[in-house]
Amino acid sequence: MKPESFQPIGSFKLRGAYNKVASLTPEQLRRGVITYSSGNHAQGVAYAARELGAKSVIVMPSNAPQIKIEATRALGAEIVFVGPGSSERKAKAEELADTNGYQVIPPYNDEQIIAGQGTIALEILEDLPDVETVLCPVGGGGLLGGVSAGLKLTTPKIKVIGVEPELANDAHQSLRAGRIISLPAEQVSRTLADGLRTQSVGEINFEHISKYVDEIITVSEEEIRAAVRKYVLDAKLVVEPSGAVTLAGFLFHEDCLPPSTKMVAVISGGNIAPEMLSEIVRSGAVATSSTCER
Repeated sequence: MKPESFQPIGSFKLRGAYNKVASLTPEQLRRGVITYSSGNHAQGVAYAARELGAKSVIVMPSNAPQIKIEATRALGAEIVFVGPGSSERKAKAEELADTNGYQVIPPYNDEQIIAGQGTIALEILEDLPDVETVLCPVGGGGLLGGVSAGLKLTTPKIKVIGVEPELANDAHQSLRAGRIISLPAEQVSRTLADGLRTQSVGEINFEHISKYVDEIITVSEEEIRAAVRKYVLDAKLVVEPSGAVTLAGFLFHEDCLPPSTKMVAVISGGNIAPEMLSEIVRSGAVATSSTCER
Protein backbone atom coordinates (compact mmCIF):
# COMPACT_ATOMS: atom_id res chain seq x y z
CA MET A 1 0.00 0.00 0.00
CA LYS A 2 1.06 3.59 -0.67
CA PRO A 3 -0.87 5.41 2.08
CA GLU A 4 -1.26 9.04 1.05
CA SER A 5 -3.74 9.23 3.93
CA PHE A 6 -0.65 9.94 6.06
CA GLN A 7 -0.11 13.34 4.40
CA PRO A 8 -0.68 16.46 6.60
CA ILE A 9 -4.08 16.99 4.95
CA GLY A 10 -4.87 13.27 4.76
CA SER A 11 -4.60 13.12 0.97
CA PHE A 12 -2.17 13.05 -1.97
CA LYS A 13 -3.66 16.34 -3.19
CA LEU A 14 -1.11 18.32 -1.19
CA ARG A 15 1.63 17.29 -3.63
CA GLY A 16 0.20 18.87 -6.76
CA ALA A 17 -1.40 21.83 -4.99
CA TYR A 18 1.81 22.83 -3.24
CA ASN A 19 3.86 22.39 -6.41
CA LYS A 20 1.49 24.70 -8.30
CA VAL A 21 1.09 27.37 -5.61
CA ALA A 22 4.85 27.43 -4.95
CA SER A 23 5.46 28.18 -8.65
CA LEU A 24 3.47 31.44 -8.55
CA THR A 25 5.11 34.87 -8.61
CA PRO A 26 5.01 37.11 -5.51
CA GLU A 27 2.41 39.29 -7.26
CA GLN A 28 0.16 36.31 -7.99
CA LEU A 29 0.44 35.17 -4.39
CA ARG A 30 -0.46 38.65 -3.19
CA ARG A 31 -3.71 38.58 -5.20
CA GLY A 32 -4.66 35.19 -3.78
CA VAL A 33 -5.56 31.79 -5.19
CA ILE A 34 -8.83 30.04 -5.97
CA THR A 35 -9.78 26.47 -6.80
CA TYR A 36 -12.81 24.22 -7.19
CA SER A 37 -12.93 20.94 -5.30
CA SER A 38 -15.11 18.52 -3.36
CA GLY A 39 -12.63 18.53 -0.53
CA ASN A 40 -9.14 17.05 -0.74
CA HIS A 41 -7.71 19.41 -3.37
CA ALA A 42 -9.42 22.22 -1.47
CA GLN A 43 -7.42 21.33 1.62
CA GLY A 44 -4.23 21.02 -0.41
CA VAL A 45 -4.61 24.50 -1.87
CA ALA A 46 -5.63 25.99 1.48
CA TYR A 47 -2.63 24.38 3.19
CA ALA A 48 -0.19 25.56 0.51
CA ALA A 49 -1.64 29.08 0.49
CA ARG A 50 -1.40 29.34 4.27
CA GLU A 51 2.23 28.16 4.23
CA LEU A 52 3.12 30.67 1.50
CA GLY A 53 1.14 33.60 2.95
CA ALA A 54 -1.60 33.82 0.30
CA LYS A 55 -5.38 34.14 0.55
CA SER A 56 -7.31 31.07 -0.62
CA VAL A 57 -10.88 30.83 -1.90
CA ILE A 58 -12.44 27.42 -2.50
CA VAL A 59 -15.55 26.68 -4.57
CA MET A 60 -17.12 23.51 -3.19
CA PRO A 61 -20.24 21.50 -4.08
CA SER A 62 -23.16 21.77 -1.68
CA ASN A 63 -22.99 18.00 -1.09
CA ALA A 64 -19.31 17.94 -0.05
CA PRO A 65 -18.65 15.91 3.13
CA GLN A 66 -18.89 18.09 6.23
CA ILE A 67 -15.56 16.76 7.52
CA LYS A 68 -13.82 18.12 4.40
CA ILE A 69 -15.61 21.47 4.60
CA GLU A 70 -14.58 21.94 8.23
CA ALA A 71 -10.98 20.89 7.54
CA THR A 72 -10.73 23.36 4.65
CA ARG A 73 -12.10 26.20 6.78
CA ALA A 74 -9.66 25.32 9.57
CA LEU A 75 -6.80 25.97 7.13
CA GLY A 76 -8.02 29.54 6.66
CA ALA A 77 -9.84 29.25 3.33
CA GLU A 78 -12.93 31.18 2.29
CA ILE A 79 -15.55 28.75 0.93
CA VAL A 80 -18.15 29.42 -1.78
CA PHE A 81 -20.83 26.76 -2.35
CA VAL A 82 -22.44 25.78 -5.68
CA GLY A 83 -24.41 22.78 -7.00
CA PRO A 84 -23.06 19.22 -7.28
CA GLY A 85 -21.71 19.37 -10.84
CA SER A 86 -17.95 19.65 -11.35
CA SER A 87 -18.65 21.99 -14.29
CA GLU A 88 -20.53 24.33 -11.94
CA ARG A 89 -17.57 24.53 -9.60
CA LYS A 90 -15.17 25.32 -12.40
CA ALA A 91 -17.39 28.03 -13.90
CA LYS A 92 -17.87 29.78 -10.55
CA ALA A 93 -14.15 29.70 -9.75
CA GLU A 94 -13.28 31.21 -13.13
CA GLU A 95 -15.93 33.91 -12.64
CA LEU A 96 -14.54 34.87 -9.22
CA ALA A 97 -10.98 34.79 -10.56
CA ASP A 98 -11.89 37.23 -13.35
CA THR A 99 -13.65 39.53 -10.89
CA ASN A 100 -11.05 39.53 -8.11
CA GLY A 101 -7.76 38.73 -9.85
CA TYR A 102 -7.25 35.40 -8.11
CA GLN A 103 -4.92 32.79 -9.62
CA VAL A 104 -6.80 29.60 -10.48
CA ILE A 105 -5.22 26.40 -9.13
CA PRO A 106 -6.86 23.61 -11.20
CA PRO A 107 -7.58 20.35 -9.38
CA TYR A 108 -6.05 18.11 -12.05
CA ASN A 109 -5.83 19.52 -15.60
CA ASP A 110 -2.47 21.23 -15.17
CA GLU A 111 1.12 20.14 -15.86
CA GLN A 112 2.49 21.30 -12.51
CA ILE A 113 -0.35 19.62 -10.65
CA ILE A 114 0.34 16.38 -12.55
CA ALA A 115 4.08 16.65 -11.86
CA GLY A 116 3.44 17.07 -8.14
CA GLN A 117 1.24 13.97 -8.03
CA GLY A 118 3.88 12.09 -10.02
CA THR A 119 6.30 12.23 -7.09
CA ILE A 120 4.29 9.31 -5.68
CA ALA A 121 5.70 7.15 -8.48
CA LEU A 122 9.27 8.06 -7.56
CA GLU A 123 8.67 7.09 -3.93
CA ILE A 124 7.10 3.77 -4.93
CA LEU A 125 10.15 2.97 -7.05
CA GLU A 126 12.51 4.00 -4.26
CA ASP A 127 10.78 1.68 -1.77
CA LEU A 128 10.00 -1.19 -4.17
CA PRO A 129 12.16 -0.94 -7.31
CA ASP A 130 11.00 -4.32 -8.61
CA VAL A 131 7.28 -3.52 -8.41
CA GLU A 132 5.36 -5.12 -11.29
CA THR A 133 1.88 -3.55 -11.12
CA VAL A 134 0.53 -0.34 -9.59
CA LEU A 135 -3.18 0.27 -8.99
CA CYS A 136 -4.17 3.92 -8.85
CA PRO A 137 -7.53 5.69 -8.32
CA VAL A 138 -8.78 7.91 -11.15
CA GLY A 139 -11.18 10.84 -10.94
CA GLY A 140 -10.07 13.86 -12.93
CA GLY A 141 -6.87 12.05 -13.91
CA GLY A 142 -4.20 14.16 -12.21
CA LEU A 143 -3.09 11.37 -9.89
CA LEU A 144 -3.24 8.59 -12.47
CA GLY A 145 -1.62 10.80 -15.12
CA GLY A 146 1.27 11.77 -12.87
CA VAL A 147 1.83 8.33 -11.37
CA SER A 148 1.64 6.53 -14.73
CA ALA A 149 4.08 8.96 -16.37
CA GLY A 150 6.50 8.73 -13.45
CA LEU A 151 6.44 4.94 -13.51
CA LYS A 152 6.50 4.33 -17.27
CA LEU A 153 9.18 6.93 -18.03
CA THR A 154 11.38 5.35 -15.38
CA THR A 155 10.54 1.65 -15.75
CA PRO A 156 8.43 1.02 -18.89
CA LYS A 157 7.68 -2.63 -18.07
CA ILE A 158 5.58 -1.75 -14.98
CA LYS A 159 1.85 -2.20 -15.52
CA VAL A 160 -0.30 0.75 -14.46
CA ILE A 161 -3.99 0.10 -13.79
CA GLY A 162 -6.51 2.85 -13.05
CA VAL A 163 -9.51 2.08 -10.84
CA GLU A 164 -12.74 4.07 -10.60
CA PRO A 165 -16.36 3.56 -9.45
CA GLU A 166 -18.86 2.04 -11.88
CA LEU A 167 -21.11 5.06 -11.28
CA ALA A 168 -18.34 7.45 -12.38
CA ASN A 169 -16.66 5.38 -15.10
CA ASP A 170 -15.91 8.22 -17.51
CA ALA A 171 -12.17 7.43 -17.63
CA HIS A 172 -12.90 3.75 -18.29
CA GLN A 173 -15.17 4.74 -21.19
CA SER A 174 -12.76 7.41 -22.45
CA LEU A 175 -9.77 5.05 -22.65
CA ARG A 176 -11.80 2.61 -24.73
CA ALA A 177 -13.30 5.26 -26.99
CA GLY A 178 -10.01 7.09 -27.56
CA ARG A 179 -11.67 10.39 -26.66
CA ILE A 180 -12.91 12.12 -23.52
CA ILE A 181 -16.36 10.96 -22.42
CA SER A 182 -18.37 13.13 -20.02
CA LEU A 183 -21.05 11.83 -17.64
CA PRO A 184 -24.02 13.65 -16.06
CA ALA A 185 -23.49 15.19 -12.63
CA GLU A 186 -26.61 13.39 -11.39
CA GLN A 187 -24.97 10.03 -12.13
CA VAL A 188 -21.47 10.57 -10.76
CA SER A 189 -22.77 12.23 -7.59
CA ARG A 190 -24.34 8.88 -6.60
CA THR A 191 -21.01 7.20 -5.85
CA LEU A 192 -19.81 6.94 -2.28
CA ALA A 193 -16.34 7.90 -3.54
CA ASP A 194 -16.85 11.68 -3.40
CA GLY A 195 -13.29 12.41 -4.48
CA LEU A 196 -13.91 10.60 -7.78
CA ARG A 197 -17.16 12.36 -8.74
CA THR A 198 -15.65 14.23 -11.69
CA GLN A 199 -17.76 14.22 -14.83
CA SER A 200 -14.77 13.83 -17.15
CA VAL A 201 -10.98 13.63 -17.10
CA GLY A 202 -8.95 16.69 -18.02
CA GLU A 203 -7.49 17.05 -21.51
CA ILE A 204 -3.86 17.08 -20.35
CA ASN A 205 -4.56 14.16 -18.02
CA PHE A 206 -6.17 12.16 -20.82
CA GLU A 207 -3.03 12.56 -22.93
CA HIS A 208 -1.00 11.02 -20.10
CA ILE A 209 -3.54 8.27 -19.46
CA SER A 210 -3.77 7.34 -23.14
CA LYS A 211 0.00 7.08 -23.40
CA TYR A 212 1.00 5.47 -20.10
CA VAL A 213 -1.95 3.59 -18.58
CA ASP A 214 -2.40 -0.09 -19.44
CA GLU A 215 -5.99 -0.52 -18.28
CA ILE A 216 -8.80 1.10 -16.28
CA ILE A 217 -11.18 -1.12 -14.33
CA THR A 218 -14.34 -0.24 -12.42
CA VAL A 219 -15.64 -1.32 -9.02
CA SER A 220 -19.13 -1.37 -7.53
CA GLU A 221 -20.35 0.57 -4.51
CA GLU A 222 -20.60 -2.70 -2.54
CA GLU A 223 -16.99 -3.51 -3.39
CA ILE A 224 -15.81 -0.06 -2.30
CA ARG A 225 -17.61 -0.42 1.03
CA ALA A 226 -16.12 -3.87 1.57
CA ALA A 227 -12.62 -2.50 0.88
CA VAL A 228 -13.05 0.37 3.36
CA ARG A 229 -14.17 -2.14 6.00
CA LYS A 230 -11.27 -4.50 5.29
CA TYR A 231 -8.76 -1.66 5.62
CA VAL A 232 -10.09 -0.80 9.07
CA LEU A 233 -10.43 -4.31 10.42
CA ASP A 234 -7.43 -6.03 8.82
CA ALA A 235 -4.87 -3.31 8.07
CA LYS A 236 -5.91 -0.89 10.86
CA LEU A 237 -5.98 1.93 8.31
CA VAL A 238 -8.65 4.62 7.97
CA VAL A 239 -9.27 5.02 4.23
CA GLU A 240 -11.93 7.06 2.46
CA PRO A 241 -14.00 5.40 -0.30
CA SER A 242 -12.04 7.16 -3.06
CA GLY A 243 -8.80 5.71 -1.69
CA ALA A 244 -10.28 2.25 -1.21
CA VAL A 245 -11.16 1.66 -4.88
CA THR A 246 -7.71 0.19 -5.59
CA LEU A 247 -8.06 -2.47 -2.88
CA ALA A 248 -11.57 -3.16 -4.20
CA GLY A 249 -10.08 -3.75 -7.64
CA PHE A 250 -7.45 -6.09 -6.20
CA LEU A 251 -9.92 -8.05 -4.09
CA PHE A 252 -12.80 -8.45 -6.52
CA HIS A 253 -11.38 -8.12 -10.04
CA GLU A 254 -8.31 -10.32 -10.03
CA ASP A 255 -9.04 -11.56 -13.55
CA CYS A 256 -8.79 -7.97 -14.82
CA LEU A 257 -5.25 -7.57 -13.47
CA PRO A 258 -1.95 -8.73 -14.96
CA PRO A 259 -0.22 -11.61 -13.14
CA SER A 260 2.03 -10.06 -10.50
CA THR A 261 3.96 -11.08 -7.43
CA LYS A 262 4.66 -7.48 -6.35
CA MET A 263 1.78 -5.05 -6.59
CA VAL A 264 1.13 -1.62 -5.03
CA ALA A 265 -2.29 -0.10 -4.33
CA VAL A 266 -2.23 3.69 -3.99
CA ILE A 267 -4.43 4.90 -1.12
CA SER A 268 -5.30 8.41 -2.26
CA GLY A 269 -6.72 9.64 1.06
CA GLY A 270 -8.26 8.95 4.44
CA ASN A 271 -10.71 11.81 4.92
CA ILE A 272 -13.89 9.88 5.65
CA ALA A 273 -16.70 11.16 7.88
CA PRO A 274 -16.69 9.28 11.22
CA GLU A 275 -20.38 8.45 10.92
CA MET A 276 -19.88 6.98 7.43
CA LEU A 277 -16.92 4.91 8.59
CA SER A 278 -18.90 3.64 11.56
CA GLU A 279 -21.88 2.71 9.37
CA ILE A 280 -19.68 0.81 6.89
CA VAL A 281 -17.87 -1.12 9.62
CA ARG A 282 -21.10 -1.98 11.46
CA SER A 283 -22.88 -3.00 8.26
CA GLY A 284 -20.55 -5.93 7.72
CA ALA A 285 -20.09 -4.89 4.08
CA VAL A 286 -19.25 -7.81 1.84
CA ALA A 287 -18.95 -8.32 -1.90
CA THR A 288 -18.11 -11.16 -4.26
CA SER A 289 -15.72 -11.23 -7.20
CA SER A 290 -17.11 -9.96 -10.50
CA THR A 291 -16.41 -10.94 -14.09
CA CYS A 292 -13.88 -8.70 -15.79
CA GLU A 293 -15.29 -6.33 -18.40
CA ARG A 294 -12.93 -6.03 -21.34
